[in-house]
Amino acid sequence: MPKYILFDTETTGNQESDRIIQIGAMIVHDKKNIEIIDELCLAPVPISIEAMEVHNITPEVLLGKEPFLHTAFAQKIVEFNQKENYLIAHNIPFDLGMLQKEGFENHYTLIDTLRCAKHLLPNSPSHRLQYLRYALGLYQIEQTEANTLGITIKAHDAIGDVLVMKLLLSKLVRLVQEQHAQSNPMEKLAELTQTPVMIKTFKFGKYKDTEIADIATRDKGYLRWMMDNMDLDEDLRFTLAYYLA
Repeated sequence: MPKYILFDTETTGNQESDRIIQIGAMIVHDKKNIEIIDELCLAPVPISIEAMEVHNITPEVLLGKEPFLHTAFAQKIVEFNQKENYLIAHNIPFDLGMLQKEGFENHYTLIDTLRCAKHLLPNSPSHRLQYLRYALGLYQIEQTEANTLGITIKAHDAIGDVLVMKLLLSKLVRLVQEQHAQSNPMEKLAELTQTPVMIKTFKFGKYKDTEIADIATRDKGYLRWMMDNMDLDEDLRFTLAYYLA
């Protein structure tokens, strides 16, 4: 049967040169066999102060740790790297990009719980993992799940975020069953991962909280300016291209 690898990284920062310093992962072999990985690793670049502020990992914490390629996760992710298995993360382009800096070449089927949440919960004000943790009531059941799996919950910790993501994934599966009853849930989530999201309202800028369809009618020049001058994510670029066309 397929294996499902849910993972999250903590890094030295979010710039092109930054690297992994912590991996949290669950390898779901079956419902009764879930392998937990929680590892720190040494990076070849310094940790930015801004990153330390978020995850509280300092250079002293990494003293004596092995580089990423010597971690158990690095071995496991290569061992199961086949299309029949699933690699799952919240905002997977970022975490997958970090793995690729370590030489990883992906053959998994990918599921991005962030993009899937945008598709299945289109009216949610935010789709950040911690927002959904509270908005969907996941925090109410996470301690029971943590006790079952032997996980200690800590804020901004890779394995803690993976625990929340596992609960979110279960919620997304139920939403697929409700909204796409004839589909295989995991296959549908993989399909949604590859499907850009049509965004309804701006989340930033002078038209924050305004519907994009409205701006396309009265200020299409602003949309063209955004396309030409801003570093937009795939979903927003897809949305603006639709209205400009």
